[in-house]
Amino acid sequence: MLATRLRKHQSGVMLLEALIAILIFSLGVLGVVGMQASAIAASRDAKYRTDAALLANEIIGQMWVSDRRGTALETNFEGAGGTGGASYTTWNTDVASKLPGATANPSEIAVVPGAITPGANPGTNVFAPHQVTVRVRWMSPGDGSAHQYVVQTLITQAE
Repeated sequence: MLATRLRKHQSGVMLLEALIAILIFSLGVLGVVGMQASAIAASRDAKYRTDAALLANEIIGQMWVSDRRGTALETNFEGAGGTGGASYTTWNTDVASKLPGATANPSEIAVVPGAITPGANPGTNVFAPHQVTVRVRWMSPGDGSAHQYVVQTLITQAE
């Protein structure tokens, strides 16, 4: 009789334990799904940042192998908002094709030519390096803020 009474008081306890276990398991699965979504977003952002760095270094490399006089750098490469030299417009088109939202946020290249001063020996000149700033902009899908990658370098002029 005592055993029957104890069983009656404990009826449904196993069902309650099973429901609690399912709840805990569901919260764990939701946490894993949230971490996965966060990891995918971080991976996507890292890819865009890497692409921006590659594009910035690509245009700087083109500057190094081209005519490195300050006026030539300004004519060929300087630009903002899709206007500028032939090398800039080609590069900006490449940026727009590889990075999302780059057309709405145009990338920029600014060249500050270095001064040319007479050297110690007659007929020689001393060329100060040209300061170049490359700013690559993009906007990730589903992200409300614009991102940018900025690199500054000095390009020396050969005589």
